[in-house]
Amino acid sequence: MTDPLTADAPASGCPAHPDATALSGLEYQQTPAELYRGLRHRHGPVAPIILDGGIPAWLVLGYREVRYVTSHDELFARDSRRWHAWGSIPPDWPLLPYVGYQPSVLFTEGAEHQRRAGVISEALAAIDQFELQMTCRRIADTLIDVFAGRGTADLKAAYAHPLPMLAAVGMCGMPLGSTDTDDLVRDLRVSLDAGEGDDPVAAYGRVGERIQTLVRDKRAQPGADVTSRMLAHPAGLTDEEIVQDLISVIAAAQQPTANWIGNALRLMLTDDRFALNVAGGRLSVGQALTEVLWLDTPTQNFIGRWAVRDTQLGGRLIREGDCLVLGFAAANTDPQIWPQGHVGAAGNSAHLSFSHGEHRCPYPAPQLAEVIARTAIEALLERLPDVVLAVEPPELRWRPSVWMRGLVDLPVSFTPAYVG
Repeated sequence: MTDPLTADAPASGCPAHPDATALSGLEYQQTPAELYRGLRHRHGPVAPIILDGGIPAWLVLGYREVRYVTSHDELFARDSRRWHAWGSIPPDWPLLPYVGYQPSVLFTEGAEHQRRAGVISEALAAIDQFELQMTCRRIADTLIDVFAGRGTADLKAAYAHPLPMLAAVGMCGMPLGSTDTDDLVRDLRVSLDAGEGDDPVAAYGRVGERIQTLVRDKRAQPGADVTSRMLAHPAGLTDEEIVQDLISVIAAAQQPTANWIGNALRLMLTDDRFALNVAGGRLSVGQALTEVLWLDTPTQNFIGRWAVRDTQLGGRLIREGDCLVLGFAAANTDPQIWPQGHVGAAGNSAHLSFSHGEHRCPYPAPQLAEVIARTAIEALLERLPDVVLAVEPPELRWRPSVWMRGLVDLPVSFTPAYVG
């Protein structure tokens, strides 16, 4: 039977053709939905794009197409060594830390991926979610205490950004409040979303060095933490494998969750549907978190998958070795699945924000991220019930990234609270 996603594909479709759109330095950085609508209108569910440095790739925009790619590892695999463009990639390419092959769970396939992902899942599943909630509440209170008496704050820098990192490194057994932890937060931000003058490759290298130290320490003195459980797992992962996989776990826990918190707070502080409930907040927090995953998902685009052989997708001929970027944000708002425009209907969790298939976020990572995000927002609204934006909503700025969707800052004001 012919698959509806691949039927009637033309005999051409090189991603470097003249209609390709650059996926960097975009005029759409503040409103990327306009870019996705334009690409879908011109090209359909799979669009030719140009990455940094003029490197061609495909952006998968359609919901059904993203699910198809992530469900068929035999056609679209994760090992980036398949890419035929490596001869054109410079050593300082900004995307190299997350595309260059590493012995990480992110790049494994088949039985090896199941082995590595299974170790992570079991280590995370041992986390007591009630205890995590209590830990996050203590972290939240400590962070809020710093600015509660001022009456103003940048919730992104002072709250949404550090809270999930502190929770993640705590789960992994790193000491909270240390200089190493602060440096790790900064370097992860740079490696994931570099600004002008930043060196993402060097930052990623420093992240690896700090995690190596953590693994060495836990090998010598294990504890009740994710790192120690991974070291003790009968699968027998090497220290280098654990270092690489811990980097993936911490990076996935910090930057996306920080943006999830920030984007949900922005929604609740700017949308009248949520503003009425801000003082109480508890019923609307879950709705805001779900709506953000549909409409402002923290991971907008993910690079990537590489074609194992010549195949067809969404009316395009995909050549062996081509790179595919998964457009989660575009797929979540695909008009083919929301023909009436009612994106993110209440209670619908079929979004692709945690990906899909064998390489989706491992269980129970999404649930742990929700515990962190929900606790962060509920604690803030409880401590500062009259918090409001300190600027007009159009003045809020999004980070200039096509990969992560998050605010540069989130300035708010509130009645100063006494901190005893």
